[in-house]
Amino acid sequence: MSASLNPVASIAQPAIEPENYLNVDHSLRSWLLTRDHKRIAILYLIAITFFFFLGGLFALLLRLELLTPGADMVETDTYNKLFSLHGVIMVFFFLVPSIPATLGNFLIPMMLGARDLAFPRINLFSWYLLVAGGLFGIAAMLLGGVDTGWTFYVPLSSTFLNTHVATMVMGVILAGFSSILTGLNFLVTTHRMRAPGMGWFRMPIFVWTHYATSIIQVLATPVLAITLVLLILERTMHIGIFDPRLGGDPLLFQHLFWFYSHPAVYIMVLPGMAVISEIIPCFSRKRLFGYKAVAFSSLAIALYGFTVWGHHMFITGISIYSTLIFSFMTYLVAIPSAIKVFNWSATMYKGSVILETPMLYALGFLGLFTIGGLTGLFLGALGLDVHLTETYFVVAHFHYIMVGGTLLAYLGGLHFWWPKMTGRMYSELLGKLSALLVFAGFNLTFFPQFVMGYLGMPRRYAAYPPEFQVYHVLSTAGASILGVGLLLPMIYLLWSLRYGAIAGPNPFNATGLEWQTPSPPPVSNFDQIPIVTQEPYHYGPVEEVVNVTGEKPAEAA
Repeated sequence: MSASLNPVASIAQPAIEPENYLNVDHSLRSWLLTRDHKRIAILYLIAITFFFFLGGLFALLLRLELLTPGADMVETDTYNKLFSLHGVIMVFFFLVPSIPATLGNFLIPMMLGARDLAFPRINLFSWYLLVAGGLFGIAAMLLGGVDTGWTFYVPLSSTFLNTHVATMVMGVILAGFSSILTGLNFLVTTHRMRAPGMGWFRMPIFVWTHYATSIIQVLATPVLAITLVLLILERTMHIGIFDPRLGGDPLLFQHLFWFYSHPAVYIMVLPGMAVISEIIPCFSRKRLFGYKAVAFSSLAIALYGFTVWGHHMFITGISIYSTLIFSFMTYLVAIPSAIKVFNWSATMYKGSVILETPMLYALGFLGLFTIGGLTGLFLGALGLDVHLTETYFVVAHFHYIMVGGTLLAYLGGLHFWWPKMTGRMYSELLGKLSALLVFAGFNLTFFPQFVMGYLGMPRRYAAYPPEFQVYHVLSTAGASILGVGLLLPMIYLLWSLRYGAIAGPNPFNATGLEWQTPSPPPVSNFDQIPIVTQEPYHYGPVEEVVNVTGEKPAEAA
């Protein structure tokens, strides 16, 4: 660690071996039956890491196939299954639960001064639901996979009987209920379990943003579950709901699916914004600029997210008047996102910016999210969308927002709170190298796809005209660099569990109640419930810092 990040005396505690703070019982049974939100967060971390690398394996196979213009490594039907499995696993089993289920689970009770979430048993049950959903997905994969894409569009999903759509859909439904229960837990905890003095405007932005995310999880996810149940009924019982041959309406499926799936974009991205809102003030050594604007912009994003689903359907033949409204709302929803970006930039302005690993990931997030947001405006324009919507331009835009934004924020948050979770430090040199490789590899992978899309290269094709090969070679080369950058943290974070330096309670000199606990925190989080008397992000001289009881440290007093 750099000398500038030594803990201040107000929150420094003895550097005790982390093992002394862990639960005595380390048996597998104690983990599988735990009600401790921190252990459940680690269980989520293990599960989604597995799903991430499984989905990444399918991405690797896709990039290898696309190295050459012909479909010469796998058959076209197999290629359809590869990109379908990659999309389903990455979206529903990694991106949606990644930050809320891991970092949110671990941190929200401590940030609020609570001993646990409101419903510990339901919290554990939600993890089992995600794992059960993943097992259904793996079963569908082993039985032959699905070839409908991650959107399960009808009539592909309702009429073709040679793939295991129903099994995969059951897995997604279970993962959806896991998301609903997690959101419900966060909402109740935020309303009912805040420490004395923790008013709404003393909550960290991390909590505000997860609160907004939870609203989407609770209100939007049931729509997806109902839609997929109807799909299973139509597929198995031939009830006419979406299939026009049975009197159904295929556009109804798209309306219902995107009514969930566009707000689901913010289930993935809003928690990433929560992480960035914690990292940037810490490593800029400044208060967060425009705290209330950032907080309310999270709620605005959650609200507007329910009004723009139709921009995924501009070429489906829906009313021209509705497309105009959806196009307008698409541009409007960019405003609260821009507020966050400008406020983060203003926070760094004239700050003492420290380029540690979490901050490098945060800066990478700003770059990728900005590119993804600006290219989204092209897709929100009616005329341009007709040309771009079925091309690689959409693939690139989606990955810049979803994968670039969510993944870099997730990695930044994981590095930021890893010492708190484990009590150990990681290799700062390898952390910085990994952040640079991920950023460079990601841009080399997906930026050429904007060019391909503009030139008319359609997505979802295993074979393509030879003039596009150079762009695919660049994308595959970038994917190789990206893969190395993503494998590195897996190695050095695991290494740090045994050999990393003792972290202490607050290695980054950050504010927030979670940094007032030992590392890793005890089961009950706090010896006594703290009394909050300070605004969040109180970065400044030592004499201005107060501890959780509102008292100045002895050294500062």
